Amino acid sequence: MTADEPGVPGRGAASAGSAPVPGATGAGAGGGTGAGGGDRGIPDAADPADAAAGPPGDPADGAAPAPGDPADGDPGASGDPGASGASAGAPPAGGAGVSPAGDGPAGPFAEGAGDPDDEPDPSALRIEELILGSERQYTPFQAARAAGVSMELASRFWRAMGFADVGQARALTEADVLALRRLSGLVEAGLLSETMAVQVARSTGQTTARLADWQIDSFLMGLTEPPEPGMTRNEVTFPLVQLLLPELEEFLVYVWRRQLAAATGRVVQAQDDEEMVNRRQAIGFADLVGFTRLTRRLEDEELGELVEAFETTSADLVAAHGGRLIKALGDEILYVAEDAGTAAEIGLRLIETMANDATMPELRVGIAFGTMTTRMGDVFGNTVNLASRLTSIAPKDTVLVDGALRAELTASGAAPESEKESEDLSGYRFALQPLYQRPVRGLGVVEPWLLRRRGTGG
Repeated sequence: MTADEPGVPGRGAASAGSAPVPGATGAGAGGGTGAGGGDRGIPDAADPADAAAGPPGDPADGAAPAPGDPADGDPGASGDPGASGASAGAPPAGGAGVSPAGDGPAGPFAEGAGDPDDEPDPSALRIEELILGSERQYTPFQAARAAGVSMELASRFWRAMGFADVGQARALTEADVLALRRLSGLVEAGLLSETMAVQVARSTGQTTARLADWQIDSFLMGLTEPPEPGMTRNEVTFPLVQLLLPELEEFLVYVWRRQLAAATGRVVQAQDDEEMVNRRQAIGFADLVGFTRLTRRLEDEELGELVEAFETTSADLVAAHGGRLIKALGDEILYVAEDAGTAAEIGLRLIETMANDATMPELRVGIAFGTMTTRMGDVFGNTVNLASRLTSIAPKDTVLVDGALRAELTASGAAPESEKESEDLSGYRFALQPLYQRPVRGLGVVEPWLLRRRGTGG
């Protein structure tokens, strides 16, 4: 139920800067203080007298007997499989959905998924506690009960967040309990449906997992080289994390708020719901030519540096000129722009910038304009497929666009209707040259247009 395999720090469920939901109180997970009592009738999980608090076998913990007792760690012994909000004082509903065999929705909590006897490295555990703000004290079953949710719902949330199976190991913290309580509180308050809450968990988990991996691989690893002979990496890492954690946490919340404000602005400016879901935008792919050959020729470290340089340069260019980077796929990026002129400018600048870098392979770009569906931060539809196909047939160091984007450019005055019939071309930003029509797999016959900046190449 947590992304921490025992001994792997930094992938917990701490939440920072989030406002309490209706019916949920207590300190933020980032502080590690957990939730206070009185949350929708749920007792304080930190109270030794609470039925969900103590470790297995604690005499004060009447609801958490030692492992092997049917009342603990065996959700199959509990009642109604449909319930999703059992109180903390009684075992939550689970039924077949929380089978110890791991066949149902509660698979991450199944016996055998994690070994309760596996003890993490003490130094790694110390760093984990620093990051999460509290120590491990709950099994998954105890955490779900303390949060007042069923094992089935808890399993859905934790799977969506991408956390690893831990079986019935005592590997969860107060922050994990609070995260479950907050998500279920949003559902109970009617602010989110259960399906939407799972989507929120999945999108947040996928985004932050990549962020955490990037920070560890590219940032912390470079900063924790022992400054003196004899010092271990752990001896250097702990004080470094101690200093960086609050600053990075604040910065993360700031960037998220800025991105949320920008996304909300796009929704508010949309004319109607249909325009928001199926939007007409420009979509562009940029692809490094001959990347497969490069992978056979370059060392892994050199290849990694090239990919990072490509992604960084591309992301900066896209953002600086008003586009949005949807995703980077190593040798390829995908971006969107609200208007055709912005997308065209970005495509040409990508070509020009990479051509001036001797370490970069040639680039090719394909851009299409039309309706696309946005979901979970990604884009889908025939327009996206067309842009991808245009990229695959584009010669190196060129930008190919479809007829719809060409029409948008001419309608806005960025390009002429006809190069030959226009007497004065000085006022146009772009030049367009029709190429031979050709069949494109899955999309029929298309007529690509070669896009150039006015005054270059004809």
